[in-house]
Amino acid sequence: MMQIQCLYSPSARQLIDLRLTLPEGCTVFDAIQSLKSCPELHDHLKVLETSCEEERGLGIWGRIVQRTTPLKPGDRLEIYRPLFVDPKMARKKRFKGQGKGRTGLFARRRIGAVAGY
Repeated sequence: MMQIQCLYSPSARQLIDLRLTLPEGCTVFDAIQSLKSCPELHDHLKVLETSCEEERGLGIWGRIVQRTTPLKPGDRLEIYRPLFVDPKMARKKRFKGQGKGRTGLFARRRIGAVAGY
């Protein structure tokens, strides 16, 4: 038997951290199937099912993996939720809200420099 750590964040600043004991040689898909019996994740079963179908929804130590990837003792299985906002667009929106490049990253500008460069 081996122990792995499973992490899932249902929303921002919220984290569910579970320790699983699984038989040797099990895959990521087997671990997800064993999570379906956990009462902490009962409300999030739909996300678990879609993350198993999508290859981008699962990772081990921050690297995207397929559901057929075998697990090793001490692995950290991460279940990713889908993004609602493109991170690049969110950064652009935050940058525009800072006010014409006079604050934040470009607070100290050279004389004659254009904002944003």
